[in-house]
Amino acid sequence: MGLLDLENRALITDFYQLTMSASYFQHNHNPAAAFEMFIRRLPENRGYLVFAGLEQTLEYLENFRFLPEEIAHLKANPVFKHIPKSFFDFLLELKFTGEVWALDEGEVFFAGEPIVAVRAPLIQAQLVETYLLCMINFPTLVATKAARVVEAGRGRPVIDFGTRRAHGPEASVLAARAAYLGGCAGTSNVYAASRLGIPAVGTMAHSYVMAFKSEKEAFENYLADFPENAVLLIDTYDTIHAAHLVAEMKGEIRGVRLDSGDLLQLSKSARRILDQAGKKSTRIVASGDLNEYRIDELMRKKAPIDMFGVGTELVTSKDAPALGGIYKLVELETPAGSKYTLKLSSQKATYPGMKQIWRKTGDKKFYAEDVIGCAQEKMPGRPLLRKVMEKGKRIGKPPALKELQEKAQDELERIPPRVRSLTSPGHYPVKYSEKLRRLRQKLVREIKHEQGLL
Repeated sequence: MGLLDLENRALITDFYQLTMSASYFQHNHNPAAAFEMFIRRLPENRGYLVFAGLEQTLEYLENFRFLPEEIAHLKANPVFKHIPKSFFDFLLELKFTGEVWALDEGEVFFAGEPIVAVRAPLIQAQLVETYLLCMINFPTLVATKAARVVEAGRGRPVIDFGTRRAHGPEASVLAARAAYLGGCAGTSNVYAASRLGIPAVGTMAHSYVMAFKSEKEAFENYLADFPENAVLLIDTYDTIHAAHLVAEMKGEIRGVRLDSGDLLQLSKSARRILDQAGKKSTRIVASGDLNEYRIDELMRKKAPIDMFGVGTELVTSKDAPALGGIYKLVELETPAGSKYTLKLSSQKATYPGMKQIWRKTGDKKFYAEDVIGCAQEKMPGRPLLRKVMEKGKRIGKPPALKELQEKAQDELERIPPRVRSLTSPGHYPVKYSEKLRRLRQKLVREIKHEQGLL
């Protein structure tokens, strides 16, 4: 079973995918087609994106099917009253039999670059569009947000505390996976930890402290039950008073957590109180509406914080909550050979044909530029897109999530620091090959002539 344990997801699509497919079927128009997914523009303050969501995408494609009750529901829709029964019989037997090329999860990419390419019979490739965009857009946003938050922490662990703020339970699990891939050290989501092998991390809630007669009693009880792992929440009533209570307790204490107030000053005061009591090993954990900007400020001001818990801002990518993923037809097979396709509309123009990305390294360890070219070209640099599915089946075993996290970290370290800047990031150069530009120019002239636009 998959991560989300949904029996079937073929019906998780936009309605027009089905009406278009019905029309293709009616006109016996189902040639091999190639679609590519890309991001037209980077979100604000993002110099890069971290690719995530591929494993769940391939799982969906491998198990794609319509159930009989779903077909019955579609047939009953009056929109399909002129569509013959044979179309619904076709859907009932339909499986995904195509090929997929994609970036590796954890790869860094930029606007305009193809990140997933699907080659399959037109109806199949059309029907899966909505789910693919949904499954790539959201995890990629969260993985990128996590990478930024982790970088702001300057080596301090960051924990995903966002389950209760996610847009639904399923989103919380996908977010936990993406956050770990992007560099987080653990999650509060027990289901995600159990299914994915992510370290489960938690402290205590204010309700635990308030449930006992005194704060001191609550701390003592929790420490007795979790002597090696207790992290005590000290801002329920008065943070400084609670820090003194912790300082007076016997033995080592794993940590204290600050969840509100002036985290800079409170962390400095708590650190001083704990150190004076000989509790220099007690770590300070900070949480409470944190994001990369607040964490960066705390680190620049030398706040003695050892770990961060980030919730709402992480799992919703609050400052950039939507990613405009695009999935466009780029090629069709005809009896005369490949027919390249593109879109000409203002500010939404595309490039034709299946493509590859080559990434070049500069004099130092940093990447210098990417070149997008035709898939058959041979260019200098490392090709980024690889074949991950053939005849509807995944190729090879998916990497462990920890490997993907390490992959993402390695790639991020090779992106120039100016491009990784949290605000007003520098532009990373992405170019098109001469062959691809000539192909587009030729096709633009042909399309304008065919459509009477010249």
